[in-house]
Amino acid sequence: MEVKNGVFAITGAGQGLGREMAITLAKLGAQVALIDLNEEGLLETSTLCHEEGVKAVMYCMDVSDEEAVVNVFQRIVHDFGHLDGLINNAGLLRDGMLVKVKNDEVTKMSLDHFQAVMDVNVTGTFLCGREAAVRMIETGRHGVIINISSVSRAGNMGQTNYSASKAAVATMAVCWAKELGRYGIRAAAIAPGVIKTAMTDGMKPEARERLKQMVPLGRLGEAQEIAQSVRFIIENDYYTGRVLETDGGIRL
Repeated sequence: MEVKNGVFAITGAGQGLGREMAITLAKLGAQVALIDLNEEGLLETSTLCHEEGVKAVMYCMDVSDEEAVVNVFQRIVHDFGHLDGLINNAGLLRDGMLVKVKNDEVTKMSLDHFQAVMDVNVTGTFLCGREAAVRMIETGRHGVIINISSVSRAGNMGQTNYSASKAAVATMAVCWAKELGRYGIRAAAIAPGVIKTAMTDGMKPEARERLKQMVPLGRLGEAQEIAQSVRFIIENDYYTGRVLETDGGIRL
């Protein structure tokens, strides 16, 4: 699939990886539908994409709200004429131990923290993937859906909710590849390792150094390297039903 002149929706586009993906696709000549709850962040991303001379439209939306998702994907097709790809990038992190004992007192992960992560990471991915597939089929587009998973999908201490959610989105991509291939729609996932973001920049230097030491390449990944993985999947028409690990060789 050609990136140039394609229409791609990116969730979580208001910052971090989502912004980098949007700008990368815009530089390649793609039109972008930018989705996020963060309206201020969306404005910044939209401005950066417009600087590349492409059409970029903002959609402020909660990906876990079914009615909102249905309406937004209808608007995307109305605004752009069709949809060629979706990058399911929106995600939430609420780390914590399942149970923790301190001074003989047992505390536990709250259901709210567990459910909040599942709502955004799993339900949001499901809803956006479903609606993107519907729009592609209705408009006869041979498209691609990319779910952003994580190296944590293998199971990571302190991330019961996040690890479970990222395993789920990787598995959904495999399911969708098998179901949607008959319509010319591919589905895949990317599992990033530890990527340099505002969150890692805000960590204590010693904590950040420990993270680097866990990576065989001895450094954190760059957001641009994940965006390059997105480009690879879009452009390789025989890549589907797989998880592309872009993690520097780290194994949690």
